[in-house]
Amino acid sequence: MSSSSAFNDEKGGSSSVGEPEYGHDPASGGIFSSDYKRHDDLKEMLDSNKDSLKLEAMKRIVAMIARGKNASDLFPAVVKNVACKNIEVKKLVYVYLVRYAEEQQDLALLSISTFQRGLKDPNQLIRASALRVLSSIRVTIIVPIMMLAIKEAASDMSPYVRKTAAHAIPKLYSLDPEQKDQLIEVIEKLLADKTTLVAGSVVMAFEEVCPERIDLIHKNYRKLCNLLIDVEEWGQVVIINMLTRYARTQFLNPNINESLLEEGGGGEKTFYGSDEDEDEDDEEKEKEKKVEAAAMAKRKPYVMDPDHRLLLRNTKPLLQSRNAAVVMAVAQLYFHLAPKAEVGVIAKALVRLLRSHSEVQYVVLQNVATMTIKRRGMFEPYLKSFYIRSTDPTQIKILKLEVLTNLANETNISTILREFQTYIKSMDKDFVAATIQAIGRCATNIGEVRDTCLNGLVQLLSNRDELVVAESVVVIKKLLQMQPEKHSDIIKHMAKLTDNIQVPMARASILWLIGEYCEHVPKIAPDVLRKMAKSFTNEEDIVKLQILNLAAKLYLTNSKQTKLLTQYVLNLAKYDQNYDIRDRARFIRQLIVPTEKSGALSKYAKKLFLALKPAPVLESPFKDRDHFQLGSLSHLLNAKAGGYQELPDWPETAPDPSVRNVEVPEWTKCSSREKRKEKKVEKPFYSDSEGDSGPTESADSESDSASGSESGSGSEGSGTDSESEEASVSEEEDDEEEKKTKKRESKKPVQESESEQSSEEEDRKRERKSKQRKSESESESDEEEDSESDSSQSESEDSESEAEVKKKKKAAESKPPSKPVKKETKKEKKEMSLLDLDDFEPTPSPQVTPVNNLLSNSLVTDLEGLSLSDAVLSPATIAPSSALKTYELLHRITGEGLSVEYCFSRQPFSPDANMVAVQMQFTNNSTSDTKNLHMEDVKLQSGMRVKDFPEIELLPAGEKATAVMGIDFCDSTQAANFQLCTHTRKFFVSIQPPIGELMRPVFLTENEFKKEQGQLMGMNEIAEKLTLDAKCRNEHAIVQRVTTAANLSRVPCGSDKECRFAGRTVTSGSLVLVTVATREEGAAQLMVNCEKMLIGTMLVKDILLALTQ
Repeated sequence: MSSSSAFNDEKGGSSSVGEPEYGHDPASGGIFSSDYKRHDDLKEMLDSNKDSLKLEAMKRIVAMIARGKNASDLFPAVVKNVACKNIEVKKLVYVYLVRYAEEQQDLALLSISTFQRGLKDPNQLIRASALRVLSSIRVTIIVPIMMLAIKEAASDMSPYVRKTAAHAIPKLYSLDPEQKDQLIEVIEKLLADKTTLVAGSVVMAFEEVCPERIDLIHKNYRKLCNLLIDVEEWGQVVIINMLTRYARTQFLNPNINESLLEEGGGGEKTFYGSDEDEDEDDEEKEKEKKVEAAAMAKRKPYVMDPDHRLLLRNTKPLLQSRNAAVVMAVAQLYFHLAPKAEVGVIAKALVRLLRSHSEVQYVVLQNVATMTIKRRGMFEPYLKSFYIRSTDPTQIKILKLEVLTNLANETNISTILREFQTYIKSMDKDFVAATIQAIGRCATNIGEVRDTCLNGLVQLLSNRDELVVAESVVVIKKLLQMQPEKHSDIIKHMAKLTDNIQVPMARASILWLIGEYCEHVPKIAPDVLRKMAKSFTNEEDIVKLQILNLAAKLYLTNSKQTKLLTQYVLNLAKYDQNYDIRDRARFIRQLIVPTEKSGALSKYAKKLFLALKPAPVLESPFKDRDHFQLGSLSHLLNAKAGGYQELPDWPETAPDPSVRNVEVPEWTKCSSREKRKEKKVEKPFYSDSEGDSGPTESADSESDSASGSESGSGSEGSGTDSESEEASVSEEEDDEEEKKTKKRESKKPVQESESEQSSEEEDRKRERKSKQRKSESESESDEEEDSESDSSQSESEDSESEAEVKKKKKAAESKPPSKPVKKETKKEKKEMSLLDLDDFEPTPSPQVTPVNNLLSNSLVTDLEGLSLSDAVLSPATIAPSSALKTYELLHRITGEGLSVEYCFSRQPFSPDANMVAVQMQFTNNSTSDTKNLHMEDVKLQSGMRVKDFPEIELLPAGEKATAVMGIDFCDSTQAANFQLCTHTRKFFVSIQPPIGELMRPVFLTENEFKKEQGQLMGMNEIAEKLTLDAKCRNEHAIVQRVTTAANLSRVPCGSDKECRFAGRTVTSGSLVLVTVATREEGAAQLMVNCEKMLIGTMLVKDILLALTQ
């Protein structure tokens, strides 16, 4: 059934309105449908084996939902397909389930198990979709399941799934706020995530759930600042807004000194500008100035916190973002946090946004209008960018007018007024009215142009447009209040306009002016009242109120001419329909016409009506908006919106900046090249020919060893090492004092040449030794180049003995040896003769004596790494059967006297290198012999293979037998099932490998390890924090436990706080890298880099278990 035919059916089905539909297309069911089984074909399609049919059915179902049709009866049929392998079908199924999960909670709960299976799916998209649907089911019963799912997803190897987990957190919080504490733990974990994909989402969750928990941000602050440039755009907006509030609580105000200076400057201006304060004593003022100066001197000079600077530096490039929201977010951050001198950079970026859509322009101009009130100079160079175009919408025009008015000053007012003149000719009446108001504001703010503006507005009074005239009257009224005595002519001119102007507000303004300043126009005012009394009944309410006011004022100042008129107006008002006017008339009558009943207020009537009224201050409506965070909805509405977080005030004293410090691993502090240089310089310590060293070198070594002992590391072993090193250094110093005193007189070039000679001699000796080893062991492959060596048993024994020599020397030097070393010596008793021979070799003692802490540790770890890798690669001697973990295959009761145990021998399986060698031990506990032990009916997953063990013909009673079989597990932990058969019985058994046994060790150098690790970042990297077990806090124990959990080899490492391991999966050869970085008090971080993410995740769990238990 093609989509085109479905479309045609749809058109045909809905063509005629009156005819009933026969429902060939289930998506086009009418109100009156004769086909009651119209969903049967969809159910059949959903039950079919073809993905194309399922996909078609799901598309049509989703189309039905989109058109408002009820498709809930298809729920069971749809839910079945959650397990479908086709991702497209799965996605549409999830869309359907989200739609009906809330309505049909019982049905949705039935599908919970399928979502939980989806959470384990190997495809990251499916895992994420399953979590998204699960979090969309608004049922309180499944809150614990959702919490578990979010916790698991938060530690998923895929950043996309972790991002989805972050999105699910606010949903769960809104469903059950009691889960807040657990959700905060998940947020804390996700905040430590290093991927840019997760950062924005988790900060959004932080803002929704616990914005007050600023302590969670401390350790992640610098990371968020550095990741910001690579986070997706909406994540950038959220992070920047959060960091703005964080910075306001953690750093000092960068403009604190400037604000004090401004306050001082303001005081001086009032002092110079006042003509009336000449009586004040000059001495007192001088004293005040001295006190202020002393206070300024005491204040420490402001020094910006490096983290504050980091935030400003990392956000600045985002001003060039293509996303207007990001630019706006950075602009508000700079406005609220940056020093005054640096804020100017945002002006150009904001002006660029004015070329965007009108919606963007509106928001940007709202914010610019607020900024121009405090930081006018910032936008003055871009004045022309705010000129108004005829195509601009009205709201944009009014906002641009606002900005132009805020930017107006003595230098640019003439150009701005010329602009305003052209705007008044516009056809947009609202815009013209706003322009006239803007002219009024310019006139009040800049005294020099007040008269010019007033004359211009008076000219507008003769305009043909009534609205223009009305607005001019209102503005002139406000301007005249400043200097009424100078402008009586204008008042007379406006009085004449009462015949023509019909706009109520304008008429009311003229009447108020005449009444307020009736003394300046004593002849005109009564005549105006006479005219108004005629038309009183036809006027608007606002005008009637002003007529009453005018009548009262004239009665008080000129009662002879206006007494009768006033009484007439009051009588008219007494019977008016509006109760406000009736009340006003009654009130005024009692005040101005005293009677016996009227109280004492009538004496003060003149003071009440004719009191001096302050001139109105024409202010910008954006004046106090900056207490809202710029760019927020609250700022746009000028009212606090739901969920708005207040912008905190700057702290008076700076909080402790050390809370943001994060420990950096040692290997990142100095590069491997520098370490090589150090080794080259200090090689004379280890040389055979020269038992002493130069004075500078000895001084370095002393300081290094001292610093090594002072820095308290978490492990006890390192502490004992440093003590033994110091002891050895002191012994050497006693023996070599005379030589040192002689050498102090010698010059540096001589020392350098000696060190070069000694290093050359040492290199030659090393070459000889390596040649001897190669000739003895007859090995052809180099250790560093070849990771897979199939060497013979004699070779492995030889290399192991050498490694154990080195380990024994190390153990002998550090007097309190650790427990694992004791165990090794017990194992090595068999090879004591070899060790004795090696011990008597004339190797010089300084060669292994650790002098420098850092150098000795790195050298010893290098040697350990080499020994480990050699040992691991050797099949016969790596791990005796006692050390390997054994598993039970068949219990003696189930096996009727036959018990079988197996272990993974970690030796190459010679018939097939891609197979894992499994060593089996058969024990006959019965009284009779067991015959013909063999395998049958092998059941394997696709891709897996088995190489049977040779048949054991006879196993006598009480005897044991060993056999080796090979299994290719195909890099999976799925079990190999088979039947173990004897001559009489068959037993069903299965072998399931731990993930650590599916690998073979591989040797890498430190540089190779770092290079490979660098290529396996992102989704191929899994990091977990852990607390090491009390018995597992030294290097030996960590190495032992990791290599027991997984068949990996040790990689040499320059840092004593890191252990590195490498291996490859047996089947595919995928690289597996493990790093355990120890910190103070048993804290550690485990990092696994693996090409196969599933293997990496499982390996992390196994190693975590090994290190913590």
